[in-house]
Amino acid sequence: MKKLLLIVLLTTVGMSGQTNTSTKATKQSNLETITLAGGCYWCVEAVYENLMGVKSAVSGYAGGKNPNPTYEEVSSGKTGYAEVVQITYDKTVTNLDEILKVFFTVHDPTTLNRQGADVGTQYRSAIFYKNEEQKKAAQAIINAMRKAKIYDSPIVTTLEPLTQFYKAETYHQNYYENNKNQPYCQMVIQPKMEKFEKLFKDRLKKKK
Repeated sequence: MKKLLLIVLLTTVGMSGQTNTSTKATKQSNLETITLAGGCYWCVEAVYENLMGVKSAVSGYAGGKNPNPTYEEVSSGKTGYAEVVQITYDKTVTNLDEILKVFFTVHDPTTLNRQGADVGTQYRSAIFYKNEEQKKAAQAIINAMRKAKIYDSPIVTTLEPLTQFYKAETYHQNYYENNKNQPYCQMVIQPKMEKFEKLFKDRLKKKK
């Protein structure tokens, strides 16, 4: 029921200006990026790769200070970096409101520095904004959810300026698609995918 209320709430907050206009080639000016942290980046990447209008979902790291972090360094929980996914989307097909609606549907924004069994600051819930427009949009949705008391626990999602994004190692990219038989994919990622596909069935990319 709370997920249904969340969908209804976020639909009223945003989604203005969305269109299904298609063109032979997406103009560069129609592309936008947002960087999100919602636990393990394998999970987040898998979801957005299937959302209509998303051109790419790249796993990586943001929020730390030392340059060129490795997965092993970030996994220590001592670097300040979060596992993130940088999403590039076509604004004529989807928009920031829908991107954030999906974000708050497929992860738990009330658990501090963890998602399920994944624990550490690298798994924090965060939105890395690149401009004031993104910051205001994210804050508006969070404020609306708090006012509507969607969750029993406080929302702990942080809004952090994006200073640098580092792409994760090659084997982390498209992880779910390449490793569907792995236990983590079946037990953790697959349930998130099923929830996403059920709630956003009209917004899924068509299978090739």
